[in-house]
Amino acid sequence: MDKSLLKNLAKTELHCHLDGSLSMEAIRKLADMAGIALPETDRELKAIVTAPDHVENLMDYLKTFDFVRPLLQTKEALTLAAYDVASQAAAEEVIYTEIRFAPELSMDGALTATETVEAVLAGLQQAEADFGLVAKLLVCGMRQSDPAVTRDILSHVADLAPQGLVGFDFAGDEHGFPPAAIAELIEQVQATGYPMTLHAGECGCSNHIADTLAMGIKRLGHVTAIHNQPDLIKEFVKQGATAELCLTSNLQTKAAPSLADFPYLELKEAGVNITINTDNRTVSDTNLTKEYGHFVDYFDTSVAEFLAYNQNAIRASFTSESQKAQLLSQIDKLYAPFL
Repeated sequence: MDKSLLKNLAKTELHCHLDGSLSMEAIRKLADMAGIALPETDRELKAIVTAPDHVENLMDYLKTFDFVRPLLQTKEALTLAAYDVASQAAAEEVIYTEIRFAPELSMDGALTATETVEAVLAGLQQAEADFGLVAKLLVCGMRQSDPAVTRDILSHVADLAPQGLVGFDFAGDEHGFPPAAIAELIEQVQATGYPMTLHAGECGCSNHIADTLAMGIKRLGHVTAIHNQPDLIKEFVKQGATAELCLTSNLQTKAAPSLADFPYLELKEAGVNITINTDNRTVSDTNLTKEYGHFVDYFDTSVAEFLAYNQNAIRASFTSESQKAQLLSQIDKLYAPFL
C-alpha cells in the first residue's frame, strides 16, 4: 500500500480521551488562560505531556495526565479543549468521533458536573459546525474515586443527551478496581438507558473482559489481555462485542509487552468487531493516520480492512440509528475510490 493515502482515508474513532489528546498550541493557550508557566520550546513541553515510549505500567502512564489537569478547570478551557481535539480529528478525515472525559477531573474549583459537560459539548458542537464531522461525548467515571462522587455526577448529567452526550465509560485504575468492584455504579449507568463502554483487559486481567461481557456491556476498551484466550475470544464473538483497539498506548503501558502479545491477528481471524483508536493523541504521540500506518507495517492491513473496521465503529457507536445509516452510506462512498 502507498502509505501516503492513509491520511486521506475517511476514519472514525470511538476511544479518544480529551485530556490526553490536546495539541501543543492548545496546551499553550490553556496554560496562558490559567496563568501557568510552560517551557519555552515545544520540545521541552512535549517531554512533559508525552509518555515515554515504554513506561513501567498503566499507572505510570497515567501520571502524565497530572500536568494537564490544572489547565481544564474553567468552562472556557473545556470548550477550547474539546474544539481542539475534534479539529485534530477533522484534519485527518475523521467523519465520526466519540471523545471521552471525566468531569470530576475538572471540578477542582467552582465548576459543577453539569457545567463541565456542557462546556465540552459546546466545543464539540462548534467543531461540528466548522468542520462537518460528527463529534459526540462520553462521560467517564474514575474507578478509584469515591463512588458517591461518581453517583452524583451521573445524576446531574444524565439529561444532556440532546446536546450530544451519548454514553458512559469507567476509566482509571482497572487493576485495583475491577468490574466487580464498580458493579453498582455500572448498574446505575445502565438504569439511565445510556449505552456503555468499559476499559477492560488493559492491566493483564482477562477475567475483567469476561466479567464485563457478563454485565451486558458490548463495547470494551483495549481488551489486550484477551491474547492467548481462545475461549474468551469465542465468547466475545458470540456476544457480538466490539473491541476498541489502541495499539501504540498498549505497547507503551506494557498491556502488550511486545507486538507478538497484541491480540489483533487473533481477533481478526476469529471475526471480532475490531476498531482502531488513538486512546491519547498527545500522551502517546500519535494520531489515527499513524495508527493506520502501524497496522500496515506490522500486519499488512488493507484498505478494505480499514473500511470494515470503520464500519464496525459506526455500527458500535452510540449515536442514533438514523445517523449510523447516514455515516455507513457516507463512508462507503468515501472508500470507493481507494478500493
